Order: sequence, then C-alpha cells, then structure tokens
Amino acid sequence: MNPNKTNDQVRSDVRDGYAAIVDNASKTSCCGPSCCAPVVSSRAQTLAEQIGYSIEELAQIPKEANLGLGCGNPTAIAGLQPGEVVLDLGSGAGMDAFLAAQKVGQGGRVIGVDMTPQMLARARETASAKGLSGYVEFREGLIEALPVVSESVDVVISNCVINLSPDKPQAFAEAYRVLKPGGRLAVSDICLSRALPEAVMENAALYVSCIGGAALADDYFATMSEAGFVDIRWTRSSAAAVVGAACCDTTLQGAFDGLDSATREHVLGSIWSYRIEARKP
Repeated sequence: MNPNKTNDQVRSDVRDGYAAIVDNASKTSCCGPSCCAPVVSSRAQTLAEQIGYSIEELAQIPKEANLGLGCGNPTAIAGLQPGEVVLDLGSGAGMDAFLAAQKVGQGGRVIGVDMTPQMLARARETASAKGLSGYVEFREGLIEALPVVSESVDVVISNCVINLSPDKPQAFAEAYRVLKPGGRLAVSDICLSRALPEAVMENAALYVSCIGGAALADDYFATMSEAGFVDIRWTRSSAAAVVGAACCDTTLQGAFDGLDSATREHVLGSIWSYRIEARKP
C-alpha cells in the first residue's frame, strides 16, 4: 500500500479503476480499430479457464458477469451445498455470485457486496435479466464495513479482492463477524513471497491490478489467525497469468510494461495466486 495515501484515497483509486473496466467493457470500440466486447469475452473466457473455472462452470455464468478479473475460482474450494447462504466480498459484475447461486439453489441465498456503483449496476441488471433476483442480491458497501447481519452467513467467498483492501485486518474481522459459528471462508487472492519495490506499491494502476496492495503470505495468514480463523489451508501457483489481465485497460497494462526489466522480473517472481480455506470455530 502507498504510505502517502489515506485509506479513502486508496479506495477511490480502486473504485475509479474498476469503474473504468466496466465502462470499457460496455463500449462498442475501445481497443483501437477492433470491437472491444468480443475481445473482452474471448480474453475473459481464456483467463477464467487458466485460473480454475471449468468449461461446465463457465457455461452456467452469464457472459455479462465475466470481465476477465480474478485470480482463482473460490467456489471450487468452498464446498457449497444446497440451501446455504453465501457472501461474496467484492462481487464485481457477479461472476462468482452467479456461480455460487447455481450451487446453493433457490433454497439458498447469495449476497454480493461491492463498493463500485458501475459494477453493482451491471450485476443487478444481469440478475434481473436472468431471473435470479429472488435469491441473488448485490449490496453497496465496503468489505471492511459489511452491510450484513452478524452470524448470518454459512460461507464467505472472495476472488482477488482482499489484497485491494487498505485495512486487511478489518476486512477479515468483518468476514469473521458475519459468519455463523462453524462457517467457512474460501478465498482466491494474490500474496507475495517477498516485498515489492516501492515504485510498484506507489503505482495506483498496479494497485488496482491486484499487485501493489498484495501482502506477504505470512502476514496475510497471520492476519487471518488474529481475526479468529482456524484450520487455515492453502495451495498456490504463479500469478503471472493474471498480471494486466483486465482486457482493454491500457492504463493497467501500460503501468506494468512501464517498469524496467529488473523490476518486472522481481514482480513476476514475487506474486502468487493462493487458494485459501479456513473456518470460524
């Protein structure tokens, strides 16, 4: 995190960055002479397969919800059951929320929380168009101050969002608060094996692209434990595939390409895509 910015300034950067992603995906032409929408769809599909979504799962997700974001598939490790209540932290356009809805069914409920109005509007429109509004809803709010009743959720999922939080201890504390006793946490996120250069951490575009705000893995897990989570388990793989994955966002890709070769090599060797499971006692 950039030490020269307040938490609200960091959130504003993130909000603006993700609003731009929605706006770009909605345009008919944003990638030079080509039409952006087909490129978004193609690259988003490819990335989703690379980070753990099956062809069958992708067929169940409305295409409007897949913007080529994320760094994993948290629903694949969540063990979702029919009838459960699921909360998606930083739900974006709704990709994971809609997939979770397929797993919990109409007897369950899925709540997505996001702070970007453009993302919420897109997710809500899709839910309405697909007839899912009865058991899938999207609420505006911060993951550090969830608009969700305490001990009301069976499973919390999140996909490459907690790394964006300028107050990760509070984000995990809130996830713990809303979970029922015995509730589960399933997270896909970016963590670091070594600290990043200061120039990367201070770059707003690289923060938005899930790099600049990432924490050291040991610190990340310690924060989870301090929030009260137990039975923390994880696997990891290289996160190089998700760097600059937001299609048609030349600001994000340009920021990474603008790094000198030594810094780029350092970043690519330091970032990892983690699949993390834990539970509330």
